[in-house]
Amino acid sequence: MPAEAAPTTEVAPEASETDASSRQELRLTSRRPTSLVGHLRKLYDYRELVRSLTLKEVRIRYKQSVLGAGWAVLQPFALMVIFTAVFSRFLHVKSEGVAYPVFSYVALVPWTFFSSAIGQGVPSIVGNMSLVTKIYFPREIFPLATIGACFVDFSIAATIVAALIIWYKVGITWTVLLVPLLVLLQAIVAVGVVLIASAINVFFRDIRFVVPLATQMWMYVSPVVYPLSDVPARFRPYYMLNPMAGILDGYRRVVLHGQLPDWSALGVTTAVSLALLVGGYAFFKRVEMKFADII
Repeated sequence: MPAEAAPTTEVAPEASETDASSRQELRLTSRRPTSLVGHLRKLYDYRELVRSLTLKEVRIRYKQSVLGAGWAVLQPFALMVIFTAVFSRFLHVKSEGVAYPVFSYVALVPWTFFSSAIGQGVPSIVGNMSLVTKIYFPREIFPLATIGACFVDFSIAATIVAALIIWYKVGITWTVLLVPLLVLLQAIVAVGVVLIASAINVFFRDIRFVVPLATQMWMYVSPVVYPLSDVPARFRPYYMLNPMAGILDGYRRVVLHGQLPDWSALGVTTAVSLALLVGGYAFFKRVEMKFADII
């Protein structure tokens, strides 16, 4: 008698697709790096995705907006007007020999970038939970893309500095060539803080309520509305542990006064900034694998 054919089991297309997706996820997981250098190399492989998400963030921000990119200028400009009225006219805060509007605006532009990066970068992981739970790629791409979009706003708002400098007849010297160094330090601080806070926000959603208050308090312990020289000398070593203090003072020195930055203060700023970046990135990658389960 002919042998009976072995029974066949049909696999539903959905099950096949699920198994294929699982196998793909397993292959990707097995290739995930374990060192910080390996994570950075992996992130570099996804650089086009970072660029695409940054451009998407910029488009979404100004989509169907009446003022468009003008909002990037309006926020620091409005704060400059308010601060000039309150701190210059009423409280008579010193402005180091330059007009208070340009004195405050030179610090407000980088501060607005920093506070916006934190405010929008912290919820970026939770805000993209649909992607976080489906496929693997370096999760730090989301906060980095948000910070990149905030940097576009910073670049737009910075153009008004030139107009104010011309209007108030502030002399420009070669020291402005050091501005990129300050921008780099400022970006390092922002990335370090956002990586830490965005990771914590996945586990404790209260962080999103703490961030606005924390950034507001941080502004007043940074030389935004007042000069660094107003800080008592006995408190200044502790005050300079705030990395934004050395950065904002550096902006005023190189842009408004034609001076070199205070290198000792900037050295402390650099050390704290790098510690935030390395520590923040290490912490983020350590807890990254738990994001999909928590979200």
